[in-house]
Amino acid sequence: MITIDTVRVLIVDDHPLARLGIETILSEDPAFQVVGNATDGLQAVEMARQLMPDVILMDINLPGQDGLAATRQIKAEMPYVRVVIVTVSDDAQDLFEAISAGAQGYLLKNLSPQEWTEYLHAIVQGEARISKKIARRILREFKVDSDGEAPPSPPASKGKATEVLSQRECEILRWVAKGASNKEIAEQLFISENTVKNHLKNILAKLHLRNRVQLATFAVEHGINRE
Repeated sequence: MITIDTVRVLIVDDHPLARLGIETILSEDPAFQVVGNATDGLQAVEMARQLMPDVILMDINLPGQDGLAATRQIKAEMPYVRVVIVTVSDDAQDLFEAISAGAQGYLLKNLSPQEWTEYLHAIVQGEARISKKIARRILREFKVDSDGEAPPSPPASKGKATEVLSQRECEILRWVAKGASNKEIAEQLFISENTVKNHLKNILAKLHLRNRVQLATFAVEHGINRE
């Protein structure tokens, strides 16, 4: 669950008016901060790496790499980020392809601004996957597991950790093992504290650990603090 005060959002859409409309809707709610805009899937992946947003609003039909392919890549690299597919299609097949790609939500562009913000607040709190408008239609045809979450996995080994973590994530893990605070890590690596927080959420997800104490223990037990 995202618990930071401001939710950092990356908008991905190749239509300028669509991006402007989404940004206008989010600007009315102080809980959301738009930190960037991308116009295609490849740019979305790169900006996600740089900005470490909390939520990505992803169009499906994008030039080059489409939104579903970009979602798969982003979720493989950054499991913590919540991706919400934004589309004009209420087709059930599109929904299930989006969820299969790793998206946490599916939002129709023709919903009202109030419905948008209510839905995104629910997504941030882990309370919703699909909007009510299409849920009624789809649930008549499919039986969907209530939480949709995969069963917990065992903690990763050191070898696995070095394989799944990026170089930056390994750097942050070593500082955690040394007992550094988020502020200290941010100062050492010349990044913001919010970026450190999002990296930590990403590391926890990849290593299947629950909190900072387990993370520090894992690093010390595997000698990562001595590397």
